Amino acid sequence: MASTTFLTLPSGRKMPQLGIGTWLSPAGIVQDALEVAVKHGFRHIDCAYFYGNEEAVGEGLHNVLKKGLAKREDLFIVSKLWNSFHDPKDVKPALMETLKLLKLDYLDLYLMHSPMGIKNVKGDLLPQKDGQVIFSDVDYVDTWKAMEKLVEEGLVKSIGVANFNPQQLDRLYAHAKICPDVVQAERHPYLTQCEFLEYVKKKGIAWVCISPLSSPESPFWKESPHPKNAMEDPVVKAVAKKHGRSPAQILIRFNLQCGLAAVPKSQNPKHIEENAKVFDFCLDEEDLKKLAALNCGARAVPWDLLGMGKHKYYPFCKKE
Repeated sequence: MASTTFLTLPSGRKMPQLGIGTWLSPAGIVQDALEVAVKHGFRHIDCAYFYGNEEAVGEGLHNVLKKGLAKREDLFIVSKLWNSFHDPKDVKPALMETLKLLKLDYLDLYLMHSPMGIKNVKGDLLPQKDGQVIFSDVDYVDTWKAMEKLVEEGLVKSIGVANFNPQQLDRLYAHAKICPDVVQAERHPYLTQCEFLEYVKKKGIAWVCISPLSSPESPFWKESPHPKNAMEDPVVKAVAKKHGRSPAQILIRFNLQCGLAAVPKSQNPKHIEENAKVFDFCLDEEDLKKLAALNCGARAVPWDLLGMGKHKYYPFCKKE
């Protein structure tokens, strides 16, 4: 079973260090995957409205609770405010829709999915004109202030951000009444983000690593010249052989050992069980150096498709 190791958030709340992701987990499969995950000790569940599967995730969570596999208070359930709903008047309705889909009364953590607002067009989460996403001019600071009210109303326990850079976080801190508990960002040996890691640790924010396995299923890799599957990397496989572990376990451990949280995604029951067993071994300094040396700035989710790279709040450098 997964360890009950927790990270302490700036607010003092506790978050399970290991979670399960739901991106690219389709309805009809994600329900069973969640049951398997909870049976093997996973308590941190990462969701997002944009993933398009929150209704199915809600069914899975309902089954978990109905079968007594876990109590609601023992689960740490996360969702994300999509870019279309950055206007302060849209923030609470977006959350209420997510709560309805997930069959919940509250979230443990609600994240702003990115700092980039886009036009709110009913039924279209990526409205486009001439092949480019239509932006909105909403300031993410105003969005954050609306998210703070959700905490005050008891609808979410904690709030945080995803896919922000240090400068954007600094600006948020300068205006925030409630500071972020969590920053969620991609991290794996192909994208180590050393400077950002130093920043996050200095601030004392909890980092949840998305795509810790390098997300080989990501549809965006086709746009990248970089390798897409770190689990097939010879260095990763060599470290795995040394420890008698799977490449996935090595990649998860790579982040956990840095004091970060990680939310690997799998639909395979065997892999889910395997991914839970990452707390009974350690990588040595030589292992960590070899894995970190694979860094090439490769993003599974670059965010600059459909013209998003032109957004005034686009968070990433073109060269990393």
